[in-house]
Amino acid sequence: MKPRNLEPRPLIAVAGPTGAGKSTLALRLSEEFGGEVVNCDSLQLYRGFDVGTAKVPVSERRGIPHHLIDVLDPQDGYSAGEYARQARQVIRDISARGRLPVIVGGTGFYLRALLDGLPPLPERDQALRSRLSTRETKRPGTLHRLLTRLDPAAAARIHARDIQKVTRALEIRMLTRDPLPATTTAEPLKGYHTLKIGLDPDRAVLYDLLDARAREMFHSGLVEEVQRLIARGCTGAEKPFESLGYKQALQYVRGSLTLEHAIQSTQIETRQYAKRQWTWFRRDPEVRWVSGFGHSPLVIEQCFDLAREITVRILS
Repeated sequence: MKPRNLEPRPLIAVAGPTGAGKSTLALRLSEEFGGEVVNCDSLQLYRGFDVGTAKVPVSERRGIPHHLIDVLDPQDGYSAGEYARQARQVIRDISARGRLPVIVGGTGFYLRALLDGLPPLPERDQALRSRLSTRETKRPGTLHRLLTRLDPAAAARIHARDIQKVTRALEIRMLTRDPLPATTTAEPLKGYHTLKIGLDPDRAVLYDLLDARAREMFHSGLVEEVQRLIARGCTGAEKPFESLGYKQALQYVRGSLTLEHAIQSTQIETRQYAKRQWTWFRRDPEVRWVSGFGHSPLVIEQCFDLAREITVRILS
């Protein structure tokens, strides 16, 4: 019989499109199986960005510990590699307490970095980043064109408007003088039996819900939240302001969009984002898809059954 300390430990990841009820399901799983929630939403890492990220308020977390939420200031840079390092330590700590780590969020690249690892990459070079930022400010689009020349394969995978990813890819290329390393050099998370649950609600129903949620955010504090962030010193150039809702609310605050146009733009882009999330997670053959929303009693019971497959055997 294999020694107890070498047994794989259980780990659950709840994924799926925005608005599918991932946080609700993660709370129920944590209640049922003695879990702690580990955030895997790149925006919920930032302090002050609450309304537009649909963070679960502390008062509604039912006493369940939540990790990697509100750990960054708006000006802080962050990468998938940094997330993976911190999240792995958090997960190890949770397991050491005899608790179940429950990862929840829709940032697919962060989840992949955490579970599958990333190739070894150089640390950030702030001086180089500053030079690249200055170049992009003077001539928008310059960095993506430069990346296309230096590493065409990387440029083809990154949208020209995603300046953070373009900058990181250029930084790696210029520091190593090599293209991005192959994913086969990545070091996956070891010692865990992972259950990946994918929520798969009806698409038309989800889109209606997302439209209503976007409108409600604008009428229930998103604009005021953006105004507070600007009053506290944010310039609007910080990474979180590039996200859905915040980008449009900032444009409304600055007078370049009407309120109705800001809401409509957020609705359209949120539906597009949900579709991209579905596509991303569909590529993962390990995801166990469950039809419905995370608050559905039937979905919750189905996910309990899936969770028992790994927790009863390992935790008993």
